[in-house]
Amino acid sequence: MRQAGRFLPEYNALRERAGSFMAMAQTPELAAQATLQPVTRYPLDAAIVFSDILTVPHAMGLGLSFAPGRGPVFERPVRSGEQARALSVPDPEDDLGYVMEAVRLSSKALDGRLPLIGFAGSPFTLACYMIEGASGTDFRTVKKMLFEAPDVLETVLEVNARSVEQYLLAQIRAGADAVQIFDTWGGILARAHYERFSLSYIRRIVRALRREAPEIPVIVFTKGGAAFLEDTMECGATAVGLDWTIDLAKAKALARGRVALQGNMDPAALLAGPEAASREALRVLASFGDSLAGGLVFNLGHGVDKDACVDSVQALVEAVHGYAGPA
Repeated sequence: MRQAGRFLPEYNALRERAGSFMAMAQTPELAAQATLQPVTRYPLDAAIVFSDILTVPHAMGLGLSFAPGRGPVFERPVRSGEQARALSVPDPEDDLGYVMEAVRLSSKALDGRLPLIGFAGSPFTLACYMIEGASGTDFRTVKKMLFEAPDVLETVLEVNARSVEQYLLAQIRAGADAVQIFDTWGGILARAHYERFSLSYIRRIVRALRREAPEIPVIVFTKGGAAFLEDTMECGATAVGLDWTIDLAKAKALARGRVALQGNMDPAALLAGPEAASREALRVLASFGDSLAGGLVFNLGHGVDKDACVDSVQALVEAVHGYAGPA
């Protein structure tokens, strides 16, 4: 998952040297270092570019900052039709050039040894932060807009969809070998609203990516999306990410070989010791069934916790690489 190294002591030292999260994310050389730190320490199977999903709305001029204890905050949230209509699609090579340079530097350093994964937030997830103005909310503001002024919300989503499409295509041109769309907050929606306000825009982005870069795998992840899983599997993605609430065997049966699955260990297991992390990894793998055929990319069911145990991650990687099938 993104920010894969944020629990590492070397990551914390790098962030302290940078002075802030945004300074590190906006300095390509530092972002590339953060990208490479996890794969330098552990024998992982892929790297994921160090960035944040909110770089896109930040490039729209909403004034992103990270407040201690509060997480991301936007100085100018989008609350009206006028503000929504004033949004424009950022130029990925100009307004977000620091991300593209971080991708290029990371890809060059990896030199084909490991694939590099790029990513973006889904249009709806980005809209949640843009409208609420901060993280850790109950989403009352965005939900109120959904019911009271759906046309305003759809104006925001339309700009976000075009922005994410261009942003991911630019990452692919810069050297990303696969891309992932993080629909972190799609799971807060009712089923009908998930289709209208989240999945329809994801589907459009996936269609464009498969048309423009058919060789590049596209992963779609909706946190809390168990109820929508079959719909998500039909969006055209190469793989579907799963959070830890979803049973792998049931997801495999639903997929019927149409998509690979990615997931889905509870990140909290890494707060415990190596033995517990290894045991949980093996349980998750065994739950997929007698054969891993059909496509499973083992991963966490959401982002790694900043307090994850360094030794537990090592035990997790060893358990996955040594797995020989259910006992």
